[in-house]
Amino acid sequence: MRVLITGGTGFIGAEVVRQLVAEGGHQIAVFHVSGAQQRLADIADRVTLIRGDVGNVSHVLDAVKQSRPEAIFHLGAILSTASDLDPSAAMHANVNGTFNVLEAARILDVPQVLFASTIGTYALGMTGEHIDDLTLQRPLSFYGTAKLFGEGAGNFYRHRYGLDFRGIRFPGICGPGVRTPGAAQFHSWVVEECAKGRPYTIEVAPHTRVPIVYVKDAARGVLQLSRAPREQLKQFNYLINGVPPTPSAEALADLVRERVPGARIDFRVDAKRQAFVDRLMKPVDDRFARDEWGWNPAYDTGAMLDDFLADLAAHPQRYPD
Repeated sequence: MRVLITGGTGFIGAEVVRQLVAEGGHQIAVFHVSGAQQRLADIADRVTLIRGDVGNVSHVLDAVKQSRPEAIFHLGAILSTASDLDPSAAMHANVNGTFNVLEAARILDVPQVLFASTIGTYALGMTGEHIDDLTLQRPLSFYGTAKLFGEGAGNFYRHRYGLDFRGIRFPGICGPGVRTPGAAQFHSWVVEECAKGRPYTIEVAPHTRVPIVYVKDAARGVLQLSRAPREQLKQFNYLINGVPPTPSAEALADLVRERVPGARIDFRVDAKRQAFVDRLMKPVDDRFARDEWGWNPAYDTGAMLDDFLADLAAHPQRYPD
């Protein structure tokens, strides 16, 4: 398979690349804006690296012409907190960038675009006890707003031009090397900081539960959704979640302490962060993904922590401070 991955040196993108390389038989083009390639350093000779700006349509068209993909995995974006701090930059990368990818796919006859969306498209007007693919989408963040545009634009291209557009709405994603702030990042930071011998303060209450999925499961979800028979898909955007139940912050801290001798973890609630989490973070019901394309995450919390710690220990060069 020939595939072009935007954001392919980033958190989810690099893991998708690694899984495709491990499978073998794929022609993988990695489109990236950053010079930081440490996540792919050991396999860089097995992929084609194309540096460019997804917000620049000529860069995107050139990348598609060069790679001639059968599918584009559009995973590149400015993330939540950074988007809200600089909406202009997020407009360029997340809105214009998604439009550019869709236009390039249309112009150059790329059959499929798979789009990384977010649980952040949900916010105002949620009335149920959980979030699912039928929950009203009224985002509060600029990031969520941009991703909701991407979902809608993809649906337009799907109906107007026949593009096989598929979207996957991620919850918080846990894994090594997270550097951008966000509501769910404490899951990653408490593991990595303790593994490196540093204390960590969790800034939400011990009972707090924020939906998460392990990065290796997230990447596997991208590949699984891309390969699902089109006739099985009744939706075109799908929520996914990790293995239930979602751990509380306290349960997570206890599991880290069990695995990292001498781990120093305490709690100091940040009122603003807690209010945000309490208002917006509801349990995720991902039944549509499970029923329509067989989504089934592999890593429960314990397995996630074991693999996370093993990856950090085996590959410290991928995750510098």
